[in-house]
Amino acid sequence: MRAILELIRIIVIFFLLGELMGALVKLIYARFEVNVDNTIGAWLVGLSILTLLFILYRNKLQYFGFYKGTGSSKLPKKVCISLIFSSVLMLILAPFFH
Repeated sequence: MRAILELIRIIVIFFLLGELMGALVKLIYARFEVNVDNTIGAWLVGLSILTLLFILYRNKLQYFGFYKGTGSSKLPKKVCISLIFSSVLMLILAPFFH
């Protein structure tokens, strides 16, 4: 039962924070008059947001949930840095694919 509650929690976190991060990125792109809707850039933005949410969940949010199983550990620092770098790079490159 706890695993199902944790899965629902993950879905809600990813949906709500993903929407907030997506709106923030759209706001920043709109400020620079860039539209990435319906292009490959939109996929890059979505993938970068999902990657950042994955890092946030694995490093912080998994320790405050319903499921207290073994094997929950933080991402290694090098992996975390490389994922963040690739996410930021995707956010920077997304406007060039419109």
